[in-house]
Amino acid sequence: MVRSRTRRARRRVQVWASRRLPPGGRFAAGVLLMIGGLLGFLPILGFWMLPLGIAIAALDVVPLWRRLRGQGRR
Repeated sequence: MVRSRTRRARRRVQVWASRRLPPGGRFAAGVLLMIGGLLGFLPILGFWMLPLGIAIAALDVVPLWRRLRGQGRR
C-alpha cells in the first residue's frame, strides 16, 4: 500500500514537472533535489529527495540518450 502511494506521488510530481518546468529547468531541479538528498541527515532535507531528483532529471536525460543513440546508428 505504501509503495503504490509512493509511486502515485512520484508520478504526480513528474507530470507536474513535465508540464510546468522548461527542459533545462527540469534537469536543474532534479540535480538540486539530488544534492539535497545527499544532505538528508539535516532536519528539513531528507533522503526522499534523492529518488525524486533522479525521476525529475530523467525527464530530460532519456530524450537526450535516445537522440544520441539515433544519431550514432546513422
